[in-house]
Amino acid sequence: MEAYIVSAQRTPVCRKGKGAFSQTRPEDLISHVLKTMVNQSKIDPNNIDDFVLGCAFPEAEQGTNIARIASIMAGLPEKVPAITINRLCASGLESIAAAATKIMSGWSDLVIAGGVESMSYVPMFGNVIPHPVLEKTNPELYMSMGLTAENIASRYHVSREDQDIFALNSHLKAAHSKFNEIIPTPAIIQNADNPEEYNNIVQETDDGVRASSTLEGLAKLKTVFLEDGTVTAGNSSQMSDGASACILASKKALEQYGLRPIAKIKHYAVIGCKADEMGVGPVLAVPKLLQEAKLNFSDIGLWEINEAFAVQALYCARELGLGDPVNWSFDSDRKKLNINGGAIALGHPLGCTGNKLAATLLSNMQKLGIKYGVETLCVGGGMGVAALFELCE
Repeated sequence: MEAYIVSAQRTPVCRKGKGAFSQTRPEDLISHVLKTMVNQSKIDPNNIDDFVLGCAFPEAEQGTNIARIASIMAGLPEKVPAITINRLCASGLESIAAAATKIMSGWSDLVIAGGVESMSYVPMFGNVIPHPVLEKTNPELYMSMGLTAENIASRYHVSREDQDIFALNSHLKAAHSKFNEIIPTPAIIQNADNPEEYNNIVQETDDGVRASSTLEGLAKLKTVFLEDGTVTAGNSSQMSDGASACILASKKALEQYGLRPIAKIKHYAVIGCKADEMGVGPVLAVPKLLQEAKLNFSDIGLWEINEAFAVQALYCARELGLGDPVNWSFDSDRKKLNINGGAIALGHPLGCTGNKLAATLLSNMQKLGIKYGVETLCVGGGMGVAALFELCE
């Protein structure tokens, strides 16, 4: 059986603490996406079999099974169940895989898969308390993601200059892109002149893109994690807030409810790697994906590699045969990697990102008529994930 994606949309992505969603709760973000997509698709919400939501730090405002809370807030019937799942940075893509598995097994016909993260409300690492023994025997499991990025830079010889060039191109591409998958989203903004007063706005664009970035400006930034390192705030992903969702259906549901598919999710691969260089995960996940899907690298027309850090994204691109700037530079007319920029410019709302990237990838596949697209992410703790999508005619 096949699993079809009939809709894939997202909120704008906004900066942690300083962006448009910094006072907007995560439940409000994802419930707005849910409600909008269900209304636009004209499906009867009573026919939804499940809602699967990815979230990297499901605690505090994102706790108590935020999937269930958001579904009720969105007006879905009580009969529609919901589950929150976590594979850290890949949680939003994992939700798509989980939904597809339900459909491909014949257990469900209509499932919504989403991702959400408000890093303004629940900061990175949340309230993690390391296990006292494991912290001594396996400290890499609790290592700062920035230090894992520095390990890649030193072990695989990715220079600071190359990282900054890659980062600059991310901003240039994002600044010149139009994102058709964005849903205008209500936000609450604190009045700068009167902190006790809040204004309601509708946010329509990602607010982290720095169109004025220059290589000279990036080169002046201090390193963050090691004094003699290479990783800076300018060549790292932005901590952000956002939500995204996809509606998945079986062939039976397509016919029964008159739904038009965008693409099929054809395969999903996960694999582990060393925790202290977790950013290399895509280098292992993509070959596994292509081998199991019986496809070649040359079959893939578009790629999304999450830009957790420029160093890891660039290293993965090089190892996967995408390292030549012709594949990713702003001024290339043959680019096929992160063609709208990536998380360095657009932000990385952890649990949302995997789902958000799918929405962007599918939008571009439709626009350009690309048959196969691959999305891949590295994952904290030492993992890589990759998903293969096939455009429907």
